[in-house]
Amino acid sequence: MNTSGPGPFLEGKCLVAMPSLQDAHFNRSVVYVCAHSEEGAMGIIVNHPAPGVNLIDLLLQLKVIDSSDAPRLAERVGDQRVLSGGPVDASRGFVLHSADYRADDATMKIDESVSMTATLDVLRAIAQGDGPRKAVLALGYAGWSPGQLEQEILANSWMICPADSILLFDPGHEMKYEHALGVIGVDLRFLADDAGHA
Repeated sequence: MNTSGPGPFLEGKCLVAMPSLQDAHFNRSVVYVCAHSEEGAMGIIVNHPAPGVNLIDLLLQLKVIDSSDAPRLAERVGDQRVLSGGPVDASRGFVLHSADYRADDATMKIDESVSMTATLDVLRAIAQGDGPRKAVLALGYAGWSPGQLEQEILANSWMICPADSILLFDPGHEMKYEHALGVIGVDLRFLADDAGHA
């Protein structure tokens, strides 16, 4: 576990909320950091499904597919949930996906295995079966102003965890918080008991 201050930048890593972080948006959250620089940070919460929203319903609403396409797509994507990616710009969609898909100027490469695209092109490609092998759609994002994330980490609001395919793309969202803690070797029972003690 990283006990010193955060390294230079955390792109491609996950932040895991400490139990003491009680903010409604971030309680028990796992946030994938998409961008981090001296100008601030941006990430997607990868374990909080948006209430009552699934991918097919959203594609219908955005007119990416019509109702006759829905049953065929459902066979491929199932009842894939859309995530609440964070409190900023909550009506805007962001697709985290495997690096096997690229939409020219619209795709941002985060690391060797993960990219992000925020245009309808990627949703159309998913609907047509030409999209990335793995993908998850989130509405909104988490954002930090310059130095804010570093201060929150130093204040013990977040732990840092390596990202993996389960954290980013597995449909079992309710298990991701415990999975992230397991990856960094933290037992939640001890964290909860020790909260607030120096």
